Amino acid sequence: MREIIFDTETTGLDPQSGDRLVEIGCIEMVNRVATGATFHCYFNPERDMPEEAERVHGLSITFLSDKPLFAEKAQEFLDFIGDAPLVAHNAGFDFGFINAELVRAGFDPVSLDRMVDTVKIARAKHPGAKNSLDALCTRYGVDRSHRTKHGALLDSELLAQVYVELLGGRQIGLGLAAETVTVSVETVSEAPRRERPFRAPRTHQASAEELAAHAEFLKKIKEPIWLQ
Repeated sequence: MREIIFDTETTGLDPQSGDRLVEIGCIEMVNRVATGATFHCYFNPERDMPEEAERVHGLSITFLSDKPLFAEKAQEFLDFIGDAPLVAHNAGFDFGFINAELVRAGFDPVSLDRMVDTVKIARAKHPGAKNSLDALCTRYGVDRSHRTKHGALLDSELLAQVYVELLGGRQIGLGLAAETVTVSVETVSEAPRRERPFRAPRTHQASAEELAAHAEFLKKIKEPIWLQ
């Protein structure tokens, strides 16, 4: 099964109030294994960059000023994701920005039926616990030491590892059930047989002498706990 793990960076929290998408990073996974195929792009938001947003992802308007508009890369993005499920952490936020940009560029929005939200999965699996991406990386031993700021492609790489762990770990993709090993009767019969010497069954019941010796030993124990 093909899935796309993705993340976005934006100028703020609400695409309906003028905030824009400035970065998107996508990773392709097939049967929960990363294939190495990615889509990553920065976008010129055609507006200023609020200071609080820049502190989160480190993307200044100076850096983004010569980057393409989302509309210029929209078809390339759609071609990459195809019809695969789209996995994101707090996916409603990312879908809101992607669909706002797609509609602004004259494309149909992505169906919410394709949305897989790892926050909801984590809350169901770890109720009451912290389920931020950082917290999940810590819980599952995913190395994030190189993550000094948010970045769409880097966060997608981390989320891909967390997603696999949330669904049961790497063993789910081994496909062992699909493989069967057939051993014929002839093969077994041809195997060399080793004669084993007969061994009489051992006696496991204590003898009368052993029981008497044990009773004498117990008499020497002062104030045994089994008599309290």
